[in-house]
Amino acid sequence: MVDRVEIIEVSARDGIQNERTLLSLEDKLELISRAVAAGARRLEVTSFVNPARVPQMADADALVPALPRGNGVSHIGLVLNERGLERAIAAGVDEINFVVVATETFNRRNQGVPVAATLEAWARVARLAQENGILAGVTIGASFGCPFEGEVSVARVVELALAVAEAGPHEIALADTIGAAAPSDVRRKIAAVAAAAPEIALRCHFHNTRNTGLANAVAAVEAGVSRLDSSIGGVGGCPFAPAATGNIPTEDLVYMLERMGIATGMDLDALIETAHWLGGKLGIAPPGMLQRAGRFPPPPPEAGAHAAAG
Repeated sequence: MVDRVEIIEVSARDGIQNERTLLSLEDKLELISRAVAAGARRLEVTSFVNPARVPQMADADALVPALPRGNGVSHIGLVLNERGLERAIAAGVDEINFVVVATETFNRRNQGVPVAATLEAWARVARLAQENGILAGVTIGASFGCPFEGEVSVARVVELALAVAEAGPHEIALADTIGAAAPSDVRRKIAAVAAAAPEIALRCHFHNTRNTGLANAVAAVEAGVSRLDSSIGGVGGCPFAPAATGNIPTEDLVYMLERMGIATGMDLDALIETAHWLGGKLGIAPPGMLQRAGRFPPPPPEAGAHAAAG
């Protein structure tokens, strides 16, 4: 098991993309700034997709240039095609995350084309990103189950991992887009992909739709994965997957990992405060649990007063 986990904060992208309330550009910038202040160093900040389909991401071209630079922070933009990559390059992202979905039906719903066409687009996007000095990673969506086609086999995930590996991604993420996985599924698929493409780092993206997200995160860490996605407050979901609810909450994940003796470099009190702030901006009670219960043991009184003042 790894002794340190890098958390990729996705609240500004996957976290808010399915919310009815549209955050202003200023609120998105504050969310990202709060996450960085809490210790996040890799953040998915937006998607360069069709704003008519995902209006929450309509300001992507203005958001990225407005982000502060430095402090070792890497801003990731999600792209689905070459047009999205062109926009991401112009905006000035540090990394791009491309998506191919494991099943034909879901890929067509998400990207409007068959999987084969998405793989061809990925090869072109990866080459152009690398030519422009941008790290290119790829996520295999619905790796653990599809709302339209059901179970996704280990063989299918390995097949896609080998296909995307040909373009030389710096990492491959396995995404449980609809929160269908159990820890046994996670262990099997991580082991199979790691054996098939041992030279490529693995990352995992879990949703908590069926309350297995944190258990799956533990299984991933035990299987050797040291990169996990999470979203402050546990907000999130996919607009094109029925009943796909929130990501695993960053603050809950940090609490669990650090109680296990696994370092994250994140400030738990700042994360809890930001979860409350984000819930207020979205007009919801975020699904994360730690923001309700508080961490254990509680912070010293002076730390709590400082956090409240901040």
